[in-house]
Amino acid sequence: MAEEKIEKAAAPAVEPAAEGAAAAPAAADTKRKKSGRHVPSGIAYVHATFNNTKVTFTDLHGNVLCWSSSGKNGFKGSRKSTAYAAQVVAADAAKKAEALGMKDVEVRINGPGAGRDSAVRGIASIGMEINAIKDITPVPHNGCRPPKRRRV
Repeated sequence: MAEEKIEKAAAPAVEPAAEGAAAAPAAADTKRKKSGRHVPSGIAYVHATFNNTKVTFTDLHGNVLCWSSSGKNGFKGSRKSTAYAAQVVAADAAKKAEALGMKDVEVRINGPGAGRDSAVRGIASIGMEINAIKDITPVPHNGCRPPKRRRV
């Protein structure tokens, strides 16, 4: 059996060298283009904090397809946390997702920021159908002790 494995491993290495230049053009012609992913439905995660807004589009298994954030779209400082910035971010990410063939989306909102509602409007403005809107902001059930009160 060991001899058979050695012969099988050696055989493919010899064949392309024997054909030489004739094999190279054929390989170039048969090389397929990288086909784009086609994802008809997915999930849009909107992470709206007090300082920033991020939108991530995933497939139904949670694999990230595209994303966008306020800083990536040219907003700096306090303008990153505005509702307008969130709308622009969501529209930008939705355009990228639409290029991948996404039509239906479920929106999951996380965080207390100003861009919560306007991000959903930005996704809808592109023409995507929103199936569900879910708030996944974590809420403590009297968990950790809060820091002591600030004295000003």
